[in-house]
Amino acid sequence: MFYWLLKYVLVGPFMHMYNRPEVEGVEHIPADGPAILAGNHLSFTDWLFTPLLSPRRITYLAKSEYFTTPGVKGRLQKFFFAGTGQYPIDRSGASAAEDALNTARKLLAEGRLVGLYPEGTRSPDGRLYKGKTGVARLALETGVPVIPVALIGTNEVCPPGPFRWRRKKVIVKFGKPIDFSRYEGMSGNRFVERAVTDEIIYELMQLSGQEYVDVYAHGLRKGATDEPEAARIPETLAS
Repeated sequence: MFYWLLKYVLVGPFMHMYNRPEVEGVEHIPADGPAILAGNHLSFTDWLFTPLLSPRRITYLAKSEYFTTPGVKGRLQKFFFAGTGQYPIDRSGASAAEDALNTARKLLAEGRLVGLYPEGTRSPDGRLYKGKTGVARLALETGVPVIPVALIGTNEVCPPGPFRWRRKKVIVKFGKPIDFSRYEGMSGNRFVERAVTDEIIYELMQLSGQEYVDVYAHGLRKGATDEPEAARIPETLAS
């Protein structure tokens, strides 16, 4: 109920009026059943514009702090994030990555659309970065299709730094579902998981027109050029 209230009454109308978003490829979203929506990640607003233009509800994995903050502010925050389709996960422990994947498996088993970001964090400069293999692992284990989702312009609506919302055009492109059934039974093979990840990133590059950079965005933001493949948890909200 809250999801549709926010989408059609409280938040959605403002976004439609202010940013005039356009959508392409909405016919690629299945009418029912599970799928992974793998998106590029330019801005804090990505997880708002994608569901806004989807005919079905999309569930993202969000850090649990958004749901546990005390006081009036915390209750309002919980209402907003729960209402916009977020699902809380604890990212603080050593098993955070596996816990996130387990949660995603559960949501897919319920027939939901689950939104994830293969890059793992937001792009620091608008380019497309090397993908982590968590999304590939999930796709191979569950056998569900992967729908690439390219957002264009959200980094201009809400650039990195202090929060501000600009009146810029946004385009959301849903690509054709990618079927990885040819790799059935090969989950856990790191070469296969890397090949699947690279195929998803390539489709995102084709849809978005972004320049590709063959390093991890998260490592770059920390001043490094790479990071271990073990860091598989896909970050879904603001970092």
